[in-house]
Amino acid sequence: GIQGTGPGGRIVRRDVEAAPTTAPQAQSAETPSASKELASQEYSSTYSTVRHTSMRKAIARRLTESKSTVPHFYLNADCHVDELLLLRKKINESSNIKISVNDMVVRAVSAAFQDVPEANVVWTPDAMIHYESVDISIAVSTDGGLLTPVLRGVEKRSLSNIATTITDLAERSRAGKLRQDELEGGSFAITNLGMFGTSSFSAIINPPQSGILAVGAAGQRPVVIDGEIAVASVMSVTLSADHRAVDGALAAKWLAAFKARIE
Repeated sequence: GIQGTGPGGRIVRRDVEAAPTTAPQAQSAETPSASKELASQEYSSTYSTVRHTSMRKAIARRLTESKSTVPHFYLNADCHVDELLLLRKKINESSNIKISVNDMVVRAVSAAFQDVPEANVVWTPDAMIHYESVDISIAVSTDGGLLTPVLRGVEKRSLSNIATTITDLAERSRAGKLRQDELEGGSFAITNLGMFGTSSFSAIINPPQSGILAVGAAGQRPVVIDGEIAVASVMSVTLSADHRAVDGALAAKWLAAFKARIE
């Protein structure tokens, strides 16, 4: 309900500060026919209707557009991470900055793009954009929905810098203090549900980026090593790629580079 006074009718700070502090009473989103249908069902229970926020509408619009217009394809890899977890333990024993597995995944993604720079691209209708720096979106869950702030120049950052910057971006995402430019750009994204115990999943690409890596939980599994069954810590990842920008062989080459780096 705010009328923008900025260029082209944009809503600017002064418009928000001058807006009424009380929101209008939310109206039910039900249609009479929907209410009647629900009431006629003997098994229906008590429910409430929550109006969509602008953020939720934007998420729905962008993901629907991505899934319906971007030709997704998916590649899976199982990464042995025993050495990774041991390295993380050693780092955290001597560092004031605690490093997460996700921080190390971000570093490995950056290294894989240095190994396969031709995959660091974005499709546009007229040309392919080739990025020299590695700018990665990090999926952050907030109360209002998913935000993807961009970590720029990852190839130049140390592991500790990656950790502190991601923590800062995540905290400001949940506090609603991100700048618009921190949500724009990048050619790739990472989403990690391993902390929830999810073993593997596939993610939807965040346009105009050309790929997203879905990271599952690292856990012990039986594996075959040199013809013998052994127990190893394995982390499953799924790469979703835009086939317009990245062909199957190129995506497989990049995922192999990531697996080699993470291991």
